[in-house]
Amino acid sequence: MEATLDTFQLLGKLFYYFLESLVYCIIPKRKKSVAGEIVLITGAGSGLGRELAIKFSHLGAILVLWDINKEGILETSRLVKKNGGEKVYTYTCDCGNRQEVYNVAKQVKKEVGDVTILINNAGCVTGKSFLETPDNMVEKSFHVNALSHFWTYKAFLPAMIAADHGHLVCISSAAGQIGTNGLVDYSASKFAACGTAEALFFELNLQRKTKIKITIVCPYFINTGMFDGCATKYPLLLPLLEPEFATQTIVNAILRNQLYVLMPKILWFAMIIKQVFSVKMILAVSKYLGMDTFLLNFKGRQPAKEIQTGIEETPSIQAAKKVMQ
Repeated sequence: MEATLDTFQLLGKLFYYFLESLVYCIIPKRKKSVAGEIVLITGAGSGLGRELAIKFSHLGAILVLWDINKEGILETSRLVKKNGGEKVYTYTCDCGNRQEVYNVAKQVKKEVGDVTILINNAGCVTGKSFLETPDNMVEKSFHVNALSHFWTYKAFLPAMIAADHGHLVCISSAAGQIGTNGLVDYSASKFAACGTAEALFFELNLQRKTKIKITIVCPYFINTGMFDGCATKYPLLLPLLEPEFATQTIVNAILRNQLYVLMPKILWFAMIIKQVFSVKMILAVSKYLGMDTFLLNFKGRQPAKEIQTGIEETPSIQAAKKVMQ
């Protein structure tokens, strides 16, 4: 009798949540305010982390920027302040070093306060085939791309639970959902980051900590320099993502408490193919999309070029200028 009742309750809930999902497809959830929230962004010294910092500063957030590159986060801080941001705190931190993360986290709590939105964005990539990847680079990939999430979650989650308020954001990759040629260590570490965040989501929700939100972001390659030299065979099907589009999509997902973000949306179709197609069919699709050649000219992030003003105009700044014109 109990099993029958549970089953009917489950079916009722599934039907209700299905209708709710349809409504949200037509009418998106309201965006929450992040004004006054303390937003910590790792890997904020360049690329996507810098773009996210600028976006959140426009929304009135208090920014805490971490990066192993001191000059990079100072540059991001200057860009934020130049564009109207006021409260920005910078800290040099190697996110792959557990003790350093804990030490800097204590410093942040003392000097700024309890972090309420944590964006784990720091990452590294080798771009070499499996047997050509040195052991130390494999370890570095896991320390920065995956284990750092454990250390930051452990450092800041207790205060979020105590306040019954917070948001954890995992910037992973499409390579963290689909194994990728030439990126075995990167892909494995990003799978780990996704699994960590997903498991933590279920753990928190089943413990009724539903006001701690989690967002897992899995984009295709973003044109920030990290994957410089990579090429996509059919850009119309699988384009390299522009930073402005990727950043705004991520920010919108955080503001709407969205759990999963895949960019571009064709990746949802790829996820279905992965589960339904035969192995030979998957390999045929992979080759068709150019997964066997897209890393042939991989260079990775190059040293930032200095321009006359000494200030790099990011896509967010360029977009803001267009609006003002």
